[in-house]
Amino acid sequence: MKIGLTYWLVDELSANSISSQARFGESLGFDSFWLPENHFNEIALPDPLMLLSAVSATTSSIKLGTSSYLLPLRNPLMAAEQVAMLDNLSLGRLILGVGRGYATGTLKAFNVKPQEKRERFEWCLKIMREAWAGKGISLNDEFTPVTVKPLPIQTPHPPIWIAAFGPKALRQAGRLGLPYIASPIETQTQLIKNLKIFSNAAEEAGHSPIETRPVMRTIFICDNKNELDEIKRAMSKAHMPPGLETSQNINDWSIIGEKDYVFDKIQEYREILGITDLIVTRLRLTKVSDKRFRRSLEQIVSLLA
Repeated sequence: MKIGLTYWLVDELSANSISSQARFGESLGFDSFWLPENHFNEIALPDPLMLLSAVSATTSSIKLGTSSYLLPLRNPLMAAEQVAMLDNLSLGRLILGVGRGYATGTLKAFNVKPQEKRERFEWCLKIMREAWAGKGISLNDEFTPVTVKPLPIQTPHPPIWIAAFGPKALRQAGRLGLPYIASPIETQTQLIKNLKIFSNAAEEAGHSPIETRPVMRTIFICDNKNELDEIKRAMSKAHMPPGLETSQNINDWSIIGEKDYVFDKIQEYREILGITDLIVTRLRLTKVSDKRFRRSLEQIVSLLA
């Protein structure tokens, strides 16, 4: 099982800060570093590719991932160029996680009708893959087709994983035959149901079993019982992004506890879901210091070595 991590200092969105977090993960032996895409809030990160290009300049081996590059918002020709450029800048280290977006307000702000997001997502992805295959692309029959240069270093293109949340998205990912990134806030029970929906859709579409199974989880190791109780209480009251809900019992969707508990829980997830890539996400708390979170990351790597 490979292990990745997301950025965790959400109030420090400078290239220096995010690059520092990625370098720390690389120094510990994490396999991948992930950034999401979100818009129009105090901690918005609207262009993960731009920040990952900065990260690529200060790291050398860690894979660089987008957990939710939102295709319905984009011109597919320009997106194909930008993704290819980052793959070149990073010497082939990009994993492209793509999504449709769930926030109605964001879709409308970009003049995308929410009911058309899945169609636009699939159209954009199709055009991007054709561009990376070296085909001539014209988005309007009035214009001469053009070819994207440079092409990605990875052939035929960087790995594409689909962020899927909900039955329609899961079935679409399965039909397309691409791995899906499991949400960090859905319960283990829900993830089991999701995997069945996804796998059935892939089988019905005639795809071979999809072996890559990335799962995002909030993981934190704490050996101080009082601190642990305080963190769990605070986490149970943490606000989810608008439009997303999860269980009030944080043990249903996070792995927070002493080392032995965390190890056993991760093994349980691996056995039940067949995880190939475990992506450690941040705590949704401000009271846990950078130093303390880094210590937990060190312990997680040591635990899974």
